[in-house]
Amino acid sequence: MKTELQIKGAALREASRELSNTGSAKKDEGLRAAAKALRRHQGEILAANQLDVQAAREKGVREAMIDRLVLTEQRIDKIAQALENLTSLRDPVGEVLWMRTRPNGLRIGKKRVPLGVVGIIYESRPNVTADAFGLCFKSGNGVMLRGGSDAIQSNAAIVAALKEGLSEAGLNPEAVQLVEDTSRETAAEMMRLREYIDVLIPRGGAGLIQSVVNEATIPVIETGTGNCHIFIDESADRSMAVSITVNAKTQRPGVCNAAESLLVHQKAAASHLPAIAKALMEKGVELRGDEQSRALVPGMRPATEEDWGTEYTDLIMSVKIVRDIEEAIQHINRYNTRHSEAIITQNYANAERFLQEIDAAAVYVNASTRFTDGEEFGFGAEIGISTQKLHATGPMGLEELTATKYVVYGDGQIRS
Repeated sequence: MKTELQIKGAALREASRELSNTGSAKKDEGLRAAAKALRRHQGEILAANQLDVQAAREKGVREAMIDRLVLTEQRIDKIAQALENLTSLRDPVGEVLWMRTRPNGLRIGKKRVPLGVVGIIYESRPNVTADAFGLCFKSGNGVMLRGGSDAIQSNAAIVAALKEGLSEAGLNPEAVQLVEDTSRETAAEMMRLREYIDVLIPRGGAGLIQSVVNEATIPVIETGTGNCHIFIDESADRSMAVSITVNAKTQRPGVCNAAESLLVHQKAAASHLPAIAKALMEKGVELRGDEQSRALVPGMRPATEEDWGTEYTDLIMSVKIVRDIEEAIQHINRYNTRHSEAIITQNYANAERFLQEIDAAAVYVNASTRFTDGEEFGFGAEIGISTQKLHATGPMGLEELTATKYVVYGDGQIRS
């Protein structure tokens, strides 16, 4: 007898085949209908979300994490807008990347095609449910969603609305499936569902990602945690250094592109660090620094070795004074998670060196790490931020959710 996941997987596989042959105009119609359904069922979604938020608070979940869980009328409208925005983006499916004619007359082309069925295991961010659906649907992929238990009521309400929208547009609602059993056993089964899922993408903390990478028998695209750094170079403009660091740390501290570590060039420390620290502390940030940093900023807690490699997802930041740009680069490449790194500098050579030598998916000069996001990069949204180099790196938009196949035109050629 098939399990519930196998039944859903079989339906999803069939729906994904239909979807792969659906034109762009019809897919866009489905996205618009899904957005309308989200707005129409806003009340039910908010009520379901309130149950999740209440349960999370009763369990003692940190407020920074609850912020990722909470839905409001404005957030639901933004989620719906994200689906609508996808309709204005170019559909990559069917694009012929190149076509070449061989000496024997064969014409060989390389064409974009959907991945097939994408499985996504993620934590308590219900907006991911709609974003992941939208990106997979636009790129012709079926999607199996397994969110965290903290957001299960919200996710179920969102997926019900999405399915209703697809049905109204005359499309197969089985193209999106929600795994409602959030047990570890069901997650483990999903990681081995090779017959029905073509690629698995984990979105969440380090524990979740490593669990999927270690246990899955399905190919995995690893989306990374974000131990992101801001490096204040010797020539950095102080006002810019303050505003960028405060934004990168405090605008949304619970997300993966928030900065967790601050490195300051020793020649800029006395002039820059007190002002940056004051602005951060006024925002409620707890600073943990090395001995030199603490000498400049009274009240800063001592940092441990563990702090350099920690993604806090909270109002905490490690601080270290470095000798020069070389030490900054070495420190970042040792402790970072290859997500997003930034240098604040007026020195062109140092900026170019930082861009060249830092090993990360996104490297910034004089800008906040908070911009590492599919919407901000013009992709409409993203399925995750890939920190690996196989298949995709950085925000994964529509093109990153496609593969390629070769199409070959002949007129009777045979191989001798």
